[in-house]
Amino acid sequence: MYPNRLRRTAVAVAAAAMLPIVLTACSDSGDKDTKAGDSTPSAKASKSDDAMAMDEPFGPACSSVPKDGKGSFDGMAKDPVATAASNNPELSTLVSAVKKAGLVDTLNNAKNITVFAPTNDAFAKIPKADLDKVLNDKAMLTKVLTYHVVGQKLAPKDLENGSYETLEKSKLTTAGSGTEYKVNDTSKVVCGNVPTANATVHIVDTVLMPKS
Repeated sequence: MYPNRLRRTAVAVAAAAMLPIVLTACSDSGDKDTKAGDSTPSAKASKSDDAMAMDEPFGPACSSVPKDGKGSFDGMAKDPVATAASNNPELSTLVSAVKKAGLVDTLNNAKNITVFAPTNDAFAKIPKADLDKVLNDKAMLTKVLTYHVVGQKLAPKDLENGSYETLEKSKLTTAGSGTEYKVNDTSKVVCGNVPTANATVHIVDTVLMPKS
């Protein structure tokens, strides 16, 4: 009788001694699972943030774009490209040239295009006599302006190493990575990936000239 009671007592004591160890092991396992679970959403969020960043306008000149109103990124996204550009004070020379060439309706009515839009400073790089000559020759002006337009929307990844036919019918090239790209190896994209209702705009610091 006594040996059985002693045996039962010993088993109970052993079970009581093991209980904290089992609880500790379960607690450690839970911590590890929680930590692993915490890291996964964080990694996913980081990737998601990177993807979102590439959908946003980028480049040093983007800081000069108005924060609100029709000339802001949100405002430009609601208008077709020629109208959107007319609301951006940095593109006033380009807009004047587009009007002189009679291309406002052509650009506004086009579907899914990309416009490499030279800033006012880009036009200022051209000697005044040469610029005046181009502005006063509608055929030449049209040739130059349509060379800045590609008949498809180009995202940043498309600019990494590309060659695209323009509306002028000759080709331009793009190269770069991240947030730094060049067109024809000379013109820098200073504010890229700007959305308008019918086009993607990449603002550049040098006027592009057709090769032929």
